[in-house]
Amino acid sequence: MLLIDYVGNTPLVRLDRIARGRVPSGVEIWAKLEWFNPGGSIKDRAARAIILAAERAGIPEGARLLDASSGNTGIAYGMLCAARGHRLTLCIPSYANDERKHLVRAYGVELIETDAREGSDGAIRRAQALAAAHPDRFVYLDQYSNPANPGAHEHGTALEIWSQTAGRVTHFVAGLGTSGTFVGTSRGLRAKNAHIQCVSVQPTGPGHGLEGLKHMATAIVPKIYDPTIANADLAAPSAASFELLRALAKEEGILAGFSSGAALWGAIEVARTLTAGVVVTVFPDSGERYVSQASQTAMGSLC
Repeated sequence: MLLIDYVGNTPLVRLDRIARGRVPSGVEIWAKLEWFNPGGSIKDRAARAIILAAERAGIPEGARLLDASSGNTGIAYGMLCAARGHRLTLCIPSYANDERKHLVRAYGVELIETDAREGSDGAIRRAQALAAAHPDRFVYLDQYSNPANPGAHEHGTALEIWSQTAGRVTHFVAGLGTSGTFVGTSRGLRAKNAHIQCVSVQPTGPGHGLEGLKHMATAIVPKIYDPTIANADLAAPSAASFELLRALAKEEGILAGFSSGAALWGAIEVARTLTAGVVVTVFPDSGERYVSQASQTAMGSLC
């Protein structure tokens, strides 16, 4: 098998200890641990689907693949482009942590850092400008508009959750970044059972510190985002999300990344309203990618 064939089929684990005392005893909370993908995050799924779609469409000889990313998608692109023999240019906000920049560069990616004050939207605008100015030089992958992004989850993540819960899943909760995970997984699960409740989670506002998530009201809204899919949309407070991350590490032995705290907060909020059910969420990456960054945020030490 090739490296690309190992993307997906990540473990789904039950969060017994974190649920105890926080949610009714008849409710289960489960989480997909996405850092078991070969590139270390859930973004391997979308990157795989997007790159394969670009290959099927045809990549002109000498052209570079191009996209914007705040980190994990860039790492996934870098890994898979190296494995597939493609050259990649990535626009990334300068505030992205050092771990991520080092990983991207290790794969031979051309990195263009954009103004931190413009956030991930600034990186998107730079990639769009490059693609428009040099159409013969770049193949713009555009993870925010590419239907292969949610498609990877509709035909992958959702089917895994359905199988791993033996069809028992009643609620799906996920954070909104590109929105590919939430939109695609929700569609895939609803195709199996139209009664599954799907709940999206986003930050309470801009400047939230929950890296990887978007506050849709103040950001460039991805074209793949469909707000009508959600049965409810929750606003996760940053401080409570960080506190749950610390509890997750100490009570479950799971060291997850920043956006996982918001996903867990959302899963608990949903579970609290139930008397019985199986609530499934997704932890996009590991906390190991945020160690140098954690002490500079409201999260404090991961340890």
